[in-house]
Amino acid sequence: MPDFVNKLFPRSSGASNGGAPAAVSAGPGSAPAGASPELRALENRRTELARTVADRQWDLGGVTYEMAIRDHFRMDVLVRLAAELQKADAELAEIERQLKLGSDAAAGQCPGCRAEFSRGATFCWSCGTQLMETRTPELGS
Repeated sequence: MPDFVNKLFPRSSGASNGGAPAAVSAGPGSAPAGASPELRALENRRTELARTVADRQWDLGGVTYEMAIRDHFRMDVLVRLAAELQKADAELAEIERQLKLGSDAAAGQCPGCRAEFSRGATFCWSCGTQLMETRTPELGS
């Protein structure tokens, strides 16, 4: 990395994420000390995904900047990176929803892709499979 970039964005000690900003810590919704293994696993996954989302945002911004200064945009590359970011962000949102609902948040697994979904989910966050039947109200008989 060029020296001016390192001066503008110094790496924190021990960081190995290419100078990207550190992900936000788990915060007030963290699982308590006596939490179930399922909640702890969700917390760990949330932390991992938050770091992944931050890294991918950093990478997408860097790639876009590099393309801009060279005046040569490769939309296929940008779309691929944005899709990876969107997938990680959707999974992070679903895990945060499950953590907010508590230990019995997961209502089941998607029949299409086996991703866990929370109660009340109409469509799978991962593949879009419809999880609940939708009814249309009948007009007077």
